[in-house]
Amino acid sequence: MGIVINLVLLVVASLLFFVVGFFVGRYFLERIGTTKVLEAEERAVQIIQEAQKEANEYKDLKVTEVNQEWKKRRREFDQDVVVKNNKFTQLQKQVRQKENTLKRQGQDIKDSEKKLKEQLSQLDHELQTVQVRSSELDRIIAEQNQKLESISNFKAEEAKQMLIDNMLSVARQEATETIHKIHEDAEQQGAKIAEKTLLSAIQRVSFEQATESALSVVHIQSDELKGRIIGREGRNIKAFENATGVDIIVDDTPEVVILSCFDPMRRELAKLTLQKLLIDGVIHPVAIEKAYQDAKKEIDDVIMSTGEETLSSLQIQEMPAEITSLIGKMKFHTIYGQNLLQHSKEVAMLAGLMAAELKLDAKQAKRAGLLHDIGLVLPESDDPHAITGMKFLKRFRESKTVLNAIAAHHGDVEKESPIADLIDAANVISSARPGGRGAVTPEGNVKRLESLEEIAKGFPGVIKTYALQAGREIRVIVEGENVSDSQADVLAHDIAHKIEQEAQYPGQIKVSIIREKRSIAYAK
Repeated sequence: MGIVINLVLLVVASLLFFVVGFFVGRYFLERIGTTKVLEAEERAVQIIQEAQKEANEYKDLKVTEVNQEWKKRRREFDQDVVVKNNKFTQLQKQVRQKENTLKRQGQDIKDSEKKLKEQLSQLDHELQTVQVRSSELDRIIAEQNQKLESISNFKAEEAKQMLIDNMLSVARQEATETIHKIHEDAEQQGAKIAEKTLLSAIQRVSFEQATESALSVVHIQSDELKGRIIGREGRNIKAFENATGVDIIVDDTPEVVILSCFDPMRRELAKLTLQKLLIDGVIHPVAIEKAYQDAKKEIDDVIMSTGEETLSSLQIQEMPAEITSLIGKMKFHTIYGQNLLQHSKEVAMLAGLMAAELKLDAKQAKRAGLLHDIGLVLPESDDPHAITGMKFLKRFRESKTVLNAIAAHHGDVEKESPIADLIDAANVISSARPGGRGAVTPEGNVKRLESLEEIAKGFPGVIKTYALQAGREIRVIVEGENVSDSQADVLAHDIAHKIEQEAQYPGQIKVSIIREKRSIAYAK
């Protein structure tokens, strides 16, 4: 019971303490809140006063700035008005001067019109006088013509035609002489320039003599190896010839075996195969086949390295591998007994040097010169090799100048640039030089000479023709009575032009006209 009473008292005391604490705390909180409110109101009033002060000061500052800006703009406006007024005054003055000038010019025009009318009147009078005199002259000329016709028994139209014919004959003679002189001057000047350019190019190019044959000689260590090469019952030599397509000649010549084939590529491949067999000393059909396959791989490397060395020696930019390989294959091809790669390099060097002399693109000239006969190492087609090469290179986006020079170097298409003319000239120089191309059959040479003579015989007044110096000169004998000296000059140029159009020849052909007139008299 006592515990319960103590608990009740404890609860009551706690409630009493809580109530008293609540009211005491509320009192103190109200006092503190009132104080904070008063302080906040005082701070707000202070802030408002400061803001109004700053606003007034800012307003005064802006008003001052606006006034200053307005005064500045006013001064600028007044100055601009003054300047424009001055300009307007000057323009007015200039306008008045122009008006005075126009007035003076108008007066001058009026005076000129007056003088012109007086001159026209005078001219009309003189024209009437001239017309009267002209009528009188026509009458006198008609009378004189009648008298001349009666004296000479020629009508006026006949005399006029005779005079025209005489004048035309004289004009033709003078024109022929003038043309001849122009041709001579042009040829002399062109010959000097061409000679200088060609000599400069040729002197800077070192030519090698082309002496291709259909035989290759392979040296062996001893004649004992010849028996191995032949094999039992000739089986080794037959296997070798079947694999390489080259004839092998084993004779009594000491320490030498000869390979015979017209295809230089096959001959080189066979030579390399035989050299490999001789190194090992083991020769039988299987070894021959293996050596041949190894040689083919090696020759492919030689072809590519040859193409790359050629491009490097000519300082030509890199080309696609397919074109580089074809350039290397030129080493193993010939054309009329001339090595194709050597010929192409000569043309490239000559064309490049001549292009440099003539201030043309030497890089394009060398590129076209090296590739001009690439069609000869491509598969055969119905087109000429120049067109075949052009079509092939077109796939690799070669420049139009290079493509045209390649296609036009034998006249299959029209030349479109000076580079094409240089390639044609360089090709002729390389082909026509001593030792360049010697594989011309006697029958073909005779036919070429006969065709040159027939071309010249087709012109009127020609009696006989003779092709001399292996076709480098053609002499034409004409009728002296029917062909004059000036006509002979024109005839020489006409024959040369027709030869250029119809004949194929290296270098140049000299056309000589021989005119003979014999005057005979008898003393009795």
